[in-house]
Amino acid sequence: MGEAWSWTREALLAGGLIAALIGALILMTGSWPPMVVIESGSMMHEDDGNLGAIDPGDLVLVMSTDKRSIVTYAEATQSGNPVEGYESHGMPGDVVIYSKNGGSDTPVIHRAIMRAEAHTTESPVDRSNGVCTNGSWDPISLDSDGEAGTCVLTWTVPGTNVYNVDNITVELDYLCHSGTKLRIENWDPGHAGYITTGDNLVTNGCNYDQKGVHYGGLADENGQAVKAVRDDWLIGVAGAEIPWVGAVKLALSDNSAQVPGASWTKLFISAIVILAIPAVWERIARKTMASSPEVVQAEKELAARVREEE
Repeated sequence: MGEAWSWTREALLAGGLIAALIGALILMTGSWPPMVVIESGSMMHEDDGNLGAIDPGDLVLVMSTDKRSIVTYAEATQSGNPVEGYESHGMPGDVVIYSKNGGSDTPVIHRAIMRAEAHTTESPVDRSNGVCTNGSWDPISLDSDGEAGTCVLTWTVPGTNVYNVDNITVELDYLCHSGTKLRIENWDPGHAGYITTGDNLVTNGCNYDQKGVHYGGLADENGQAVKAVRDDWLIGVAGAEIPWVGAVKLALSDNSAQVPGASWTKLFISAIVILAIPAVWERIARKTMASSPEVVQAEKELAARVREEE
């Protein structure tokens, strides 16, 4: 009975600690789930992966957009901008997690390159059906009456010199795999939202997500080209990463081929170190206790008592 209760108590304690940890993560991030496992190499900076970048098998905290504002690559690289020099996961700007066109497909975790914002707007003829006389229907941006849903006539892109234009043409200081810079021409976003892309210059980079299905961009679960990421399609902002740990989950789901070989090695070494810490700590504690004045004195008194009994 005593041994069974001991095991039950240990199990309850372990479960309580796990629940407390999950609860703390939810409170800290404001999201559920509070973290995601990276499944693809679209954010890799190096073939073998590296700390600071987002690699397959990493765990990444998902910070709610209510707790953390988004800084785009364009804003972080603009000279004189208040957020100039800001970096996250090894490059300028924030990394966001979003649903493609608001669908139920696997979310994407990519860097926010720039954001198109509504500048000049016009009230719709029929808001319930999104009917505009002029401009593009945007169900999220606020109209002059303060209601969500407006017709956008012109656009502005923070972090660039694009201001109050019908269509967006801009060249960013973002180096492509070919050696050229990222250039977007005559783009009508349709609605306010972000241009996003993966950090992997070979597979993604200037082939940004919204470029079009036939030009290297992404498609949603219905085969439709991914559009500018609306605020209501955002799941969160990528926070701190825990490297390699998620590789176990990918292995269990037969997706381990995505994990770099170096990550498995580092995970194995980390596991050995973590498992060895309690044993090493116990030996150090025993050695320290054995040499403490109290223990030495107790041993002397015990030896004296034994001699007296003899």
